[in-house]
Amino acid sequence: MATAPTSAGVSQVAEHNNQNYTTPLVIITLLFFMWGLLTAMNDVLIPHLKNVYTLSYTQAMMVQFCFFFAYAVVSLPAGMLIRKIGYQNGAVTGLVIAGFGCFLFYPASMSTYSVFLLAFFILAAGITVLQVAANPYVTVLGPARTASSRLNLTQAFNSLGTTIAPTLGGLLILAAAGEAIDSAALSELDAAAAKAKEAAAVQMPYLVLAGSLIALAIFFKLAKLPKITHDSDPVEATSSEQTKVSIFAKPHLLLGALGIFMYVGGEVAIGSFLVNFFGEDNIAGLKEHQAAAYVSFYWGGAMIGRFIGFVVMRHVQPGKVLAVNCLAAIALVLSAVFFEGKIAMWSIIAVGLCNSIMFPTIFSMALHKLGGLTSQGSGLLCVAIVGGAFIPLLQGVLADSIGIQMSFLLPAACYGYILFYGVKYANLFNNED
Repeated sequence: MATAPTSAGVSQVAEHNNQNYTTPLVIITLLFFMWGLLTAMNDVLIPHLKNVYTLSYTQAMMVQFCFFFAYAVVSLPAGMLIRKIGYQNGAVTGLVIAGFGCFLFYPASMSTYSVFLLAFFILAAGITVLQVAANPYVTVLGPARTASSRLNLTQAFNSLGTTIAPTLGGLLILAAAGEAIDSAALSELDAAAAKAKEAAAVQMPYLVLAGSLIALAIFFKLAKLPKITHDSDPVEATSSEQTKVSIFAKPHLLLGALGIFMYVGGEVAIGSFLVNFFGEDNIAGLKEHQAAAYVSFYWGGAMIGRFIGFVVMRHVQPGKVLAVNCLAAIALVLSAVFFEGKIAMWSIIAVGLCNSIMFPTIFSMALHKLGGLTSQGSGLLCVAIVGGAFIPLLQGVLADSIGIQMSFLLPAACYGYILFYGVKYANLFNNED
C-alpha cells in the first residue's frame, strides 16, 4: 500500500552538506519495507483469527477496522507530537510504539480476540507516527535534485514488503497453525488445546517483528541525520486573501478525499478476503497457507504497476490514466464475481496491477493548486485513509449475508466512484509543464 507524500510547509535543512547519508537512507528504506510488511500481514492474520475464534466475516474484519481507524485518530496528534520532539525522535517513538504493538500479540494469543484488536490498533498507531516522521527525511538525505528518485526507491521497498508479507505469513503462521479446527469432531478439552496451538502460531513471528522494530529504533536514534525545521509557507505568509479560503471550498480536494477513502477501502477489502476467497470450492479450493502465496501476486502487481505508471504518466494526463485503470479494475472485479475457477481467481489478483497508480494519482490531483492550503489538504487526505477501516467491515457484512463472492461488488462500486473522479478531472493538468 502506498504511503502519503510529505506535507507541504516543511523546510528541510541539512546540517552537513557533504555528509554521507547512505547508512541513514538504508535505515529509512528498511522502515518503509517494515510498515509495508506489517500492513499486508493483516491479510494472513484475518483468516487465521477467523478460525481461532470462530468469527463471522464481519467480526474478522474488525482487524482492519481497528488497524486503519488508527490513521484517523493518530494522524493529527502525531503531527503535533513531532513538531515538539522533532522528526528523528518522532520516528523512534513510532518504531517503539509499533514494536510494543507487535509484542502484545504474544499475550493476545493466550487471551481473547479483543486483546488482538487492541494490539492491531497500537501497532497501526506506531506506523502512523512513523510515516508522519519518516517521509520528510527521504527528501533531505542527499541532493534536492534526486529527492524524487529516493522517494521512488523507498516506495518500491514499501511495495516489496507488502508483496512478500502474505507468503511469509502463510509459511510462518498459517502452515504452522495447520488446518482449521472442527470443534464438533473433538472433545471440549482437545478442541481447546487445538485452538491454543493455532493461536500460538503468531507468537514467534511477531516477537521477531517486535525485536526488529526496537533494533531499528536504536539504529535510527544513533544515526546522524539532518535536522528538519518548519518555515511558514510563503503563500500563507504573503497572501492574506489565500488564508481566508477554506479547504471545503475546493471541490477537487473534497472529492479527492472521498476518492482516497474509496481507494484504500477497496484495495484493503480485496486483500483481506483473498485467502478465504481462494479457499472456496468453486474458485480454487486452496488451503490457507497455499492461498496466502497467491495474495503476494496481488500486492506484487501494484509494485510492478508503479513502474509502468511512472512511464505512462509522463505522456498521458493522470486523470485519464486513473480512469482507464478504474475501468479495468471494475471489469476484473466483476469477472471475479460472475465467473468461477481460475478466471475468477486471476481476475481478482490482476486488480492489484490496476491499483498501482491510484493512490499517488488521486493524492496529487486533489492537492493541485491549493497553495497555502496544501498542508491542510494533505492532512485531510491522510485522514481519508480511514476508508481501510470501514469498507472491509462493510464487505464483511455483505459476505455474511450474500456470500463472499458477491461481496466483491462493494470494491467494484468503490472503483466506480474513482472512475467518476478521474473522468471529471481528466484535464486538470492541461497546459502545464
